[in-house]
Amino acid sequence: MVADYLQDDEKLRQFYTHRPDEKGIIDAMAIKKNQNINRVLLTEVLTQQYSQVKTNEKVNANIQLLAQDNTFTICTAHQPNIFTGHLYFIYKILHACKLAEELKAEMKEANFVPVYYMGSEDADLDELGEVVVNGEKYKWETAQQGAVGRMKVDAALLNIIDRMEGQLGVEPFGQEAMSKLRNAYQPGRTIEQATFHLVHELFADYGLLVLLPDHADLKKIFIPVAQRELTAHFSHQAVAETIDAFPQAYKIQVKGRDINLFYLKDDIRARIEKQGDDFVVHGTAMRFSEQEMMEELHAHPERFSPNVILRPVFQEMILPNVAFIGGGGELAYWLELKRVFEKSAVPFPVLLLRNSFSLLEDTVLSKMNKLGLAAEVFFQSEENIVRYWLTKNEKLHADLREEKTQLSQVYQQIKNRTSDIDVTLEKHTGALLHKALYRLDQLEKKMEKALVKKHEAEVRQIEKIKRRLYPDGILQERIDNYFTYHARWGEALMEQLYLHSKGMQQQFCCISLQP
Repeated sequence: MVADYLQDDEKLRQFYTHRPDEKGIIDAMAIKKNQNINRVLLTEVLTQQYSQVKTNEKVNANIQLLAQDNTFTICTAHQPNIFTGHLYFIYKILHACKLAEELKAEMKEANFVPVYYMGSEDADLDELGEVVVNGEKYKWETAQQGAVGRMKVDAALLNIIDRMEGQLGVEPFGQEAMSKLRNAYQPGRTIEQATFHLVHELFADYGLLVLLPDHADLKKIFIPVAQRELTAHFSHQAVAETIDAFPQAYKIQVKGRDINLFYLKDDIRARIEKQGDDFVVHGTAMRFSEQEMMEELHAHPERFSPNVILRPVFQEMILPNVAFIGGGGELAYWLELKRVFEKSAVPFPVLLLRNSFSLLEDTVLSKMNKLGLAAEVFFQSEENIVRYWLTKNEKLHADLREEKTQLSQVYQQIKNRTSDIDVTLEKHTGALLHKALYRLDQLEKKMEKALVKKHEAEVRQIEKIKRRLYPDGILQERIDNYFTYHARWGEALMEQLYLHSKGMQQQFCCISLQP
């Protein structure tokens, strides 16, 4: 789906508003100017949130710029995974920073501010509470429940940092990396606050603003949409209409529910459901009449949390946003939401596929160079890489295609002769050819096994490289944690990632890390 989107496939055009290019940004700006964004409130909330950290001139300037009508945001969103979670968390934020910089250089009459919208209301601790360092998985075991962002840093989480230090502390920049984690994850802080401190420290020099939308005053802006959702279930209908119109070739990412809102209070984040004339909070004894629910919404908007269907709408209501940067899965579900935006009377932003990287460390590069294999070869399956290397380096390779062609030609000649004698022999000759080709297929496999055994050392090296770039058969960026690499390469790593990040050019980048 994303490949078709990037290639401007006609069958997807009805599901978005703007193309991911400069013209799309300009068109989005023209529409966004007419939206009533409460810029005063936005700057006040950000100023309040940033009072807890030491800011720099760039961050302060960007907060103030948001008060101006010619300032727009470039936004990416993610949950507060512990210690930043996977590498792509870093990549998508850097992409937002780089695109904002590039757009400002191109359009000097406007300002562009990168924003990380923290999805701190997510309650999926199984996903947010895991981190992988050098292949070892650490899992935060805590009895806390509800929104992960509201959970507190406890002894169990600090113990993970201690264990990680045992691995990373010996690296050249290991103590620097651990210091960043310890400064952010202090006892008693919420995960939202800890993530805020960490992301600010990592990206403040790029002017990034971290927005914490779990805020009563920001949620007030969302009240009209939440009220309509509770009474009319409008988003479910909009998504259902989109799914009906969606090309069957694509997998549906999200279907939503009758009511796409959660009730959020203390350690509870649970679905709001309709039962008869009343509303209930799933898994609890809480029950509200319609009037009571409306009173609760207006008195405590912070207790209403949009799910994956309505969260993007809330985001675009509070930000002067023109572009959203997300991964393939995120873009796929955003493409289901255009009608939800239309029914909410909220402009739909430009959708951009986030940057992707493979980090090729010196030990991996050394192996690749010895084998004479370029980075792009490793996008193939391990089996195909081995076959490619054997074909390239072994004169007596296991490919018998030429011999099979010659054999087919010989049997065709035999078939012509036998059919002249007796037509019934033609079928028998074809069966003999089929059997002969099958035998050659079997021989080919045996030859390949023999060559693999002959080059056992090289095959093992290919396997090691593949596992490093694709741990557990998945892209490195979806498994590894950033601090694994920061411990080895220090601040220079972030600088290189930013240098090679692209704004509008949506390509996969392989970065060589060498001393």
